[in-house]
Amino acid sequence: MKKTIALLLISLLVLSFAAGCGKSEPAKPAQPAPAAKAEPIIIAYTPWNGYGALFVAAQKGMFKAKGVDVQIQSIEDVGARKQSIVAKKIQGMAASVDVSVAAIGQGVPIKFVWAFDASAGADGLLVTKASGIKTIADLKGKEVAYHKGSASHLYLSTLLKKNGMKDEDVKAVEMKASEAASALMAGKVPAAVTWEPHITKAAAAGNIVLSTTKDTPALIADVLALHEDFVKANPDAVQKIVAALSEATDFIQKNPDEAAKIMATELKEKPEETLAGNKTIQFYNLKDNLALFGTKEKPGALFEVAKIAGEFYVGQKILTKVPDVTNVIDSTFINKLK
Repeated sequence: MKKTIALLLISLLVLSFAAGCGKSEPAKPAQPAPAAKAEPIIIAYTPWNGYGALFVAAQKGMFKAKGVDVQIQSIEDVGARKQSIVAKKIQGMAASVDVSVAAIGQGVPIKFVWAFDASAGADGLLVTKASGIKTIADLKGKEVAYHKGSASHLYLSTLLKKNGMKDEDVKAVEMKASEAASALMAGKVPAAVTWEPHITKAAAAGNIVLSTTKDTPALIADVLALHEDFVKANPDAVQKIVAALSEATDFIQKNPDEAAKIMATELKEKPEETLAGNKTIQFYNLKDNLALFGTKEKPGALFEVAKIAGEFYVGQKILTKVPDVTNVIDSTFINKLK
């Protein structure tokens, strides 16, 4: 019996040894997970000639050439743009300084990294011939269509104030700029505040341009406002975006006809209409931006424009205090392009 058990143990040892000496497959190295596809950077805008650099940079492939995937998205409603940036559905918005300042005061965390333009006749107040309105004072008691809480509102309020009037002296009809122009041309309202290309179209239809932003220099300017978190997390991408916008602005200034054709596709109008509208706008290039942003020691005019906007919204009881834009107007990226 002992002999039998001994033989069994020897057999098991031999089998174990043979198994251990057999060839084994080398362990395969772990395969790295596929790299996550970078999400596109979405910048919202409202159809407006002043954002031409955005349209040109997108259509001419300037963003792509710099190494960033930027998608532009039309969102005309001011509230919708603010909500989208807070929810991080978009990373930034092209908007007027006043709208952006109001957003800051309402808790939207944004930074200004580029200034697109200033309206020099591209925003205006129009009236119908049938209205009999000849002066700003004639607006008293009349209906005026405009987008409340927007650049149109700031412009109208400034005009009224210059003529010894208040917002309450006119009957506000809440409408977006495009809707206001359509309502005016349809004879539904006697007066409307709108911007290009709607001014040109309304005037061509026989309506009267009572005033434009030529009467209020530098009041309405537009900036690229990016979510603060995006700027902090993606400084390289922001730098590339700003570089592309600078290049696009130079292209607009050097190639006005070709730029107008590109912009017309976004504005859904004829190139000659866009070209005419562009003549009422001052497009800001890099040199202009450096002057507007200024330095810590000598802040540029952008700070004063932001202050005026803040005071307007406090007066409208939309904000309770004028927002501090000291850390909002960020010249870091334009300074690196010098």
